[in-house]
Amino acid sequence: MRQSYLVCYDICDDRRLRKVFKLMRGFGDHLQFSVFECQFSPADLVRCRTALSKIIKHSEDQVLFVHLGPSEGRGDRVITALGLPYTAVDSPCIIV
Repeated sequence: MRQSYLVCYDICDDRRLRKVFKLMRGFGDHLQFSVFECQFSPADLVRCRTALSKIIKHSEDQVLFVHLGPSEGRGDRVITALGLPYTAVDSPCIIV
């Protein structure tokens, strides 16, 4: 069963940041600068964590995995917003 996660990261080096962003685009939906919503199977979660572990510098960077529960039966999204309304972004983002 797939589980929903928010993956948030704080990467101190621009080169590593670009690598993390490119990797995460393959795992989920880009919500904000360093935030992705991902639907992980157990194997997907292991693959993502392993790949990120090889990119980040563990003494400087941080990646947080926020478990939101099962993907099925939750409706469209569980994201609400204050201020500007949340809108899904379907176009890819480019970091230069």
